[in-house]
Amino acid sequence: MERTLSIIKPDAVAKGVIGKILDRFESNGLKIAATRKMQLSRADAEAFYAVHSERSFFGDLVDFMISGPVVVSVLEGENAIAKNRQLMGATNPKEAEAGTIRADFAENIDANAVHGSDSAENAAVEIAFFFSGREIA
Repeated sequence: MERTLSIIKPDAVAKGVIGKILDRFESNGLKIAATRKMQLSRADAEAFYAVHSERSFFGDLVDFMISGPVVVSVLEGENAIAKNRQLMGATNPKEAEAGTIRADFAENIDANAVHGSDSAENAAVEIAFFFSGREIA
C-alpha cells in the first residue's frame, strides 16, 4: 500500500471540478485517506515549494497557489504515486494525453489543475506538511 499527496489547485477549485477530479482517483483504484479544502498562506506556499525557491517561476507559483482555496488529499493504493501521476498527465496540459486531469481541466503550464508527489520520499514529506498521522484513515 502506497500513499501520495494530491493538491487540486486554485484554478480547478474555481472551475468547480473538485468532485470530478476526486472521482477520477476513486474510479481508478485510489482511496481518499484524508482530504481538506483550505486557503494556503504565503508562508505555507513558500515553505511547501521551498525546493523551487531559486527558480525564476517561484514567485509566480506562490502567488498562484495563494490566489484561492486548494483541496489537499492523501491518496492510497497500489502504486499510488505512479497511478496518480498517470491520471494527472504531463505538467504542460498541451502535452498531456487526452483524458488526463490536466488535459481535461488545466488552462496552461502554470494553472495546471493538480499537484502530485513525484516519489515516495517526497510523498512522505508532503503528506506530513498537511496532515498529522491521526487525520489519515
